[in-house]
Amino acid sequence: MTWRRLAASSSTPWEGPMTPPAAKVLIVSASMGAGHDGVAAELARRLAAAGVRVAVVDVLALLPLRLGTVLRWWYRTVMLRAPWLYAIVYRIFFVSRRAPRARAVSPLTVVVAAGLSRVVRRLRPSLVVPVFHVAAQAAGHLRSRGRLGVPSVVVLTDFAAHRLWLHGGNDRYLCPDAATALAVTAATGRPAFRHAPIVRPGFAAVRAPGRSVHARLGLPDGDRIVLVGAGAWGVGRVVRTARALCRSGPRNRPRDRQGDGQGDGQGDGQESGRYVPVVLCGRNEGLRRRLSRLFGEPPGPAGLALGWRDDLPGLLAAAYALVDNAAGLTCREAFAARVPVVTCLPIPGHGRDGVLAMATAGVSVHVRRPAGLLRELDRLAPGSPARAALTARAEALFDAEPAEALLLRFARPDGAALTVS
Repeated sequence: MTWRRLAASSSTPWEGPMTPPAAKVLIVSASMGAGHDGVAAELARRLAAAGVRVAVVDVLALLPLRLGTVLRWWYRTVMLRAPWLYAIVYRIFFVSRRAPRARAVSPLTVVVAAGLSRVVRRLRPSLVVPVFHVAAQAAGHLRSRGRLGVPSVVVLTDFAAHRLWLHGGNDRYLCPDAATALAVTAATGRPAFRHAPIVRPGFAAVRAPGRSVHARLGLPDGDRIVLVGAGAWGVGRVVRTARALCRSGPRNRPRDRQGDGQGDGQGDGQESGRYVPVVLCGRNEGLRRRLSRLFGEPPGPAGLALGWRDDLPGLLAAAYALVDNAAGLTCREAFAARVPVVTCLPIPGHGRDGVLAMATAGVSVHVRRPAGLLRELDRLAPGSPARAALTARAEALFDAEPAEALLLRFARPDGAALTVS
């Protein structure tokens, strides 16, 4: 592994001339789905744009004997086929009151810490930034034992900070909101700061007309697209969610298409729902095929099942709302796009705790059963006070200081603050 300077995007968060700080940042991520790696990649891009030398390492690659690959396979398999088992593991080891205290570490953490120590000796960073809970445990363990001579600043990617994120050996924590920051400080005794969500700039910048997106998807212009998120692995009970949305009565399509030839043709008034679920199945091809059978074939499908997409900014720009089940990166991207987020049937463990924490923070709405989705979506109609208030609270998260600005200040030898936009 070598240091790599990432190409600066044309859309950089930095304004005006700036002398690059003498900093080398090591970001420790995890290829568990795509969320942690997405945060790591965007954070690396921003730091590189500021002149910082950045390296990103996968914490699973630090495990010997391909144990990281086995661990990822086990987690994915359990989430797809036996989520109840993950719920038990989560309650026992992640949040149980009988779990070890914050400074105690598991054998897995010790092994990861040994691998991380080797990487640190080779690369000699001036700052270590874990963005995954096992990485946070490993860095905190090394720091508390005097085996990591540079600061460790944890970027918390969950709204709910379970105990595996928390280790008093870490120097600081960056958290998604003030409530999480207070909870982290109370648990670890370490300073915690609120930071703006780490999402690609394209989500806030895109204001694509719905017509072009609808046409690309093969949907009439009047259809109200509700994106249904299932993560990179296509996990959760999204089929139930999709059924609830596509059984919702006649679509609300304008009868007059202003002479575009679509108003009085086939499909108007068909019993396929006033919302059109567009399910993001990630890389779960089996889920995509199952949903495609449920929705039917064009013309006039009751919904769409999509595989992995690289055009999510455009899809969100055309969406009526996002229905999510995990409180992950897709929710932050919807916040940036000013799209209302409704959560339903969350995945167990950190997913359930995360969606409840987001709802408590007032940045999303949690619906306990799919039957309540339609009522909540109706309440969030464009122009309604409920929609305006919800998206405004979510957008206010971005008023916090950017994570890269905080990290650059912590990484600089003099501790001086940097001016950022």
